[in-house]
Amino acid sequence: MSQFWSPSVRDLEPYVPGEQPQIDQLIKLNTNEHAIGPSPRALEAIRQATSERLRLYPDPSGVRLKEAVAKRYGLVREQVFVGNGSDDVLHLAFFTFFRQARPLLFSDLTYGFYPVFCQLHGIAHHVVPVDASFRIRVEDYLGQGHPQAGGIIIANPNAPTGIALPLQDIERVLVGNPEAVVLIDEAYVDFGGQSAATLIERYPNLLVVHTLSKSRALAGLRVGYAMGNAKLIEGLERVKNSVNSYPLDQLALAGATAAIEDDAYFEAACQQVIQTRQWLSTELESLGFEVLPSSANFVFARHPEHDGAALAQWLRERAILVRHFSYHRIDQFIRITVGTSDQCESLIQALKACVNP
Repeated sequence: MSQFWSPSVRDLEPYVPGEQPQIDQLIKLNTNEHAIGPSPRALEAIRQATSERLRLYPDPSGVRLKEAVAKRYGLVREQVFVGNGSDDVLHLAFFTFFRQARPLLFSDLTYGFYPVFCQLHGIAHHVVPVDASFRIRVEDYLGQGHPQAGGIIIANPNAPTGIALPLQDIERVLVGNPEAVVLIDEAYVDFGGQSAATLIERYPNLLVVHTLSKSRALAGLRVGYAMGNAKLIEGLERVKNSVNSYPLDQLALAGATAAIEDDAYFEAACQQVIQTRQWLSTELESLGFEVLPSSANFVFARHPEHDGAALAQWLRERAILVRHFSYHRIDQFIRITVGTSDQCESLIQALKACVNP
C-alpha cells in the first residue's frame, strides 16, 4: 500500500545495516561490535535497575548520565546531550543544525546514514571525495571548490576506512568555518584517535558525538551522546522534547552511567582490541593484503589478486562474516571487525587457504 507514503518516503534509499544472522558457531566480524563484553559494573547496574520501578517513567533528562560524561571530559552537564544510540543523536543534529540553504559537507566515503538523513529531511549537501589514499583533505573543507558550508560532518576515525585525522586538522576545519556547525562523529575514537572534546571550550560551533556501542561494548543497549557548547545542546534538547521526551529507559541510563564511570575496565578493553588489531594487520599484510592504517576496532583491506566480494563470500561459506561494500571506489576491500584473538586466528587460517591454496 505504498500509495499512502509521502513522496519523501517513497523516494528514500534507506541505510542497510550489517547482517545480524542467528547462526550457531558463526564468527561475526561484520558490524564492529566490541570483541570483549561490557563492564561488569554496567551489567550489575542494569540488574539493580530491574525492579518494580520500571512502572515509572525514566528521567527524561538523563541527569546522572550527563554528569558522568561531563565529569569524564571536563565539561558541565549543560554541555552534554544523551540519546537512543548515536544514530538517534546524529538524526536530531541533522534536523536541528543542517536544514539550511547552504549545503552540508561530508566525505564520499563515510558513514552511510549521512546521505540518508539528508534525503529524509531534504537537506542540501555536497559530497567531498577523499584522496587517492582514502584520506580526508582538510583543504577541501575550507571553501575551495564548493559553496560556503552550512555545516560539516566528519567521522573521525572515518568509516569504513578506519583512517583518523589528527586534532590539528579538525581545528583547521573549525577555524575555517566559524559560521557553520562542525560535527565530529567519534564512534571509534577510543581505539587510537584523538577526541575533539578537548576543543569544545574554544569553539562554540563544535559538536562531538559518541556512542557506547563500540568502545563501551553496549551495542545492545542503544546509548549515545553529544558534547558541545551549551547553546548547541539546548537546540538538540528543544527538538528531542518535541519528538520523544523519554528517549532512554531506566536500564539504559543505569548501565550507561556505570560504563562511563568504569575507566579501568574501559582502558584495558580498548588496549586489548588495539593489540589484536596490530596482530591482525600484520598477519593480513603477510598474506599480501594492503591494509589501510586503522585507528578503529576494524581493519579495511584488499588483496591485489582476489576480488573483495569473492573473498567475503569465501569467508561466509566458512561461517565467518565480514563486511563488503559495493561502492566502486572500495569494492575490492573487505572490512573486518577486530574480534577475539581466537576469532582473528580462525579468519587468518581461512584466508590462508584462499589466497595461498
